[in-house]
Amino acid sequence: MLGIGLSIVSLARFQFAMTTVFHFFFVPFSIGMGFLVAIMETIYAVKKDKVYLDMAKFWGKIFLLSFAVGIVTGIIQEFQFGMNWSEYSRFMGDVFGAPLAIEALLAFFIESVFIGIWMFTWDRFKPGVHAFMIWMTSIGTMLSAIWILAANSFMQHPTGFKINNTTGRIQLTDFGSVIANPQLWKVFPHVIIAAFMTAAVVITGMSAWGLLRKKKDENHFFKKSLRFGLWASLIFAILSAGAGDLQTQQIIKDQPMKFAATEGIYKTTKDPAPWTVVESIDAKGHKSSNSIEIPKVLSILAYHKTSGSVKGMNEINKELHAKYDKQFGKNMDYYVPPKTLFWSFRVMTGIDALIMLVSLVGLIFSRKNKDTIENHKWMLVVLGICIWVPFIGNSAGWFITEFGRYPWIVYGLFTIAQAVSPTSTVASLLFSNILYFCLFTLLGGVMVWYSRKTLHHGPYFEEKDSIQNVDPFAKEAFEK
Repeated sequence: MLGIGLSIVSLARFQFAMTTVFHFFFVPFSIGMGFLVAIMETIYAVKKDKVYLDMAKFWGKIFLLSFAVGIVTGIIQEFQFGMNWSEYSRFMGDVFGAPLAIEALLAFFIESVFIGIWMFTWDRFKPGVHAFMIWMTSIGTMLSAIWILAANSFMQHPTGFKINNTTGRIQLTDFGSVIANPQLWKVFPHVIIAAFMTAAVVITGMSAWGLLRKKKDENHFFKKSLRFGLWASLIFAILSAGAGDLQTQQIIKDQPMKFAATEGIYKTTKDPAPWTVVESIDAKGHKSSNSIEIPKVLSILAYHKTSGSVKGMNEINKELHAKYDKQFGKNMDYYVPPKTLFWSFRVMTGIDALIMLVSLVGLIFSRKNKDTIENHKWMLVVLGICIWVPFIGNSAGWFITEFGRYPWIVYGLFTIAQAVSPTSTVASLLFSNILYFCLFTLLGGVMVWYSRKTLHHGPYFEEKDSIQNVDPFAKEAFEK
């Protein structure tokens, strides 16, 4: 440990958090954008309304940018696994490797092949056939999410395995059980719907900025995109709340400490349980104070009825000590970071509610009978600023998922401290953290710059200033 208080474990955890959060900026966005572009192109194939073809082409450019950056950030994340978490890989490799291998060989293969066909064949296939290509790409991205989340869900709720008494490592005994993990099928809908909502909010926000430019030839395009994005944002924000409730029910069963921390509960509540809006949390003293509560609401949220108490972190900590002391010792700290989880949960749910509200107001201002949204510049600015909001919400949700597993890296089986590479040093981790941070800053800057440039050029830039889809071996190409 250095004099400034940095340790190998803390630096390795920071690097995992940094690489995961940055990767998670682009993965949901890419998944959602591919899905919404597929819907746009399908509407064009059915209705033959050219504006939806223009929308698919324009927003498809943003999708391709996010797809490319997502791949690069994913590769960096794999590097840090090998560098910092070799003991985890040894312990978990038999299970962790299977879904990741399938993701690379099947899901990523599907999305990579069909995205290439889709990019270069706008004039080669009938609209319905070409739309099929982007649907296959979108399905590939969602299949990738399933396999990644299957590995993560095992870490949250291990199933279908045994411990090899000779090596002390996990062995996969039932792959079907890993795929049928209830954690997976509760977290997957929440992640995917949040991805759709993220892309919808970005489309809405960029369209709002496009309308503020007041270019007459682009007005119809951005109004159509705005309405499309607003409807999608509202629908998926509502569905996201429902999917989040399903995931919460599973967390209550599998990880009660995580749930108690999201609600800031140290002492078991009374029956019925009140919901805490805000409170002061003393993480060291394991107590809370100055809380503002709403009676009975937590019982409704947790159990869907007006009765039932919620177990507090202090009681859960005692239960975990009784269960794991023989294996992990009496000095193990089973408390998760309560402030991080408490406020992350409120940021996540608050952002979902905000998106519902803003989308509804935007739809009212842009309705056909009384379209006045262009006269409300403040509303367009609000929609434009909201581009960043779902990324914050997604990160807050991921904080809950990962911080809420502390001190485990594989719940109940393997701790974070056990998983760190024995060869890692403070100096190497500091260097790689700085390097990755600079690289991520550059990638993020490039993504924002190209997206802004694409918006500045507008939806018809290529049609006016360049020839699209020219065969590089065609006669016309050599005549240039």
